[in-house]
Amino acid sequence: MKNKSGKVANPSSSHQRPAVLAAPATPRSSDSPAKQTDASAENAALKTELLSSLRNDIAEIFRSELQTALGDDLSTIKSELQAVKAEFTNTMVTVQTDMADMKNTIKDMEQSLSSCSDDVTVIQEKVDFLSTEVKRLEDKCEDLEARSRRNNIRIVGVPEDTLVTTSVVSKLLRDALHLDKDIIVDRSHRTLQPKPKPNERPRAIVAKLHYHSDCVEILRQARQLRHFKVGDMSVSFFPDLTSKVARARAAFGNVRRQLQGIPGIKFGFLHPARLRVTYDGLEKQFNRPDEAEAYVKSILSQPG
Repeated sequence: MKNKSGKVANPSSSHQRPAVLAAPATPRSSDSPAKQTDASAENAALKTELLSSLRNDIAEIFRSELQTALGDDLSTIKSELQAVKAEFTNTMVTVQTDMADMKNTIKDMEQSLSSCSDDVTVIQEKVDFLSTEVKRLEDKCEDLEARSRRNNIRIVGVPEDTLVTTSVVSKLLRDALHLDKDIIVDRSHRTLQPKPKPNERPRAIVAKLHYHSDCVEILRQARQLRHFKVGDMSVSFFPDLTSKVARARAAFGNVRRQLQGIPGIKFGFLHPARLRVTYDGLEKQFNRPDEAEAYVKSILSQPG
């Protein structure tokens, strides 16, 4: 600071001497106009030089003072910026590495998902085919089981303590239907339900007849009379249906009860579980109980 101050003071003092010697305070009246003009120009040039020198000296002083005051702070800021830059660079490298890994992972996932989608499509086609095949096989098994029971009849109402041999069942059928011949029975047995208690309903008898014509005739008479007297027993005869067909026919139970109260109407089942209703010369067939109930309601709502 002292050097700078002395440096500023010296030029000003060196420039003052020529000015005092060259230009008096008041020009003499005897000087010529040309000399006065030269003196004014010289004073202006001297002022300009002094101002320029002062400006440069002041700027140098400010620069030196700022460098001295901010030198440590700038070094600290510079080092911190370098550390931040290094950390940012490391972070960018890590992010770029992670991004590359994510791109590879996404690419692998896209390939896997595409493969899985193709596999799902193939599996769905196989499932549809297998479902259709299972349905076909179920229907075929149902049909085969139903055909194997075509010559079977169920006898309901025979006490539990009665023997169910083929000869006993044949005599029971002859006495119940008032036939003049014996019915050939191949096999007969009770249903496979648990043995009932004494006060419970006895199990039904399943009898396989040798001739299908005998089975048809017995079931035809059973639809007409419903109950047959054999001594003290009241027995009934029913077709031996599969469980699926029996459930399907049982769903029409409410409709059948309503039809029994309508005079002049005929109804019965067609295999496997189609309800046929004949009323006023018009025949209708129903596969669903709700459709049959709607038809019965329309009949009951008719006047007269």
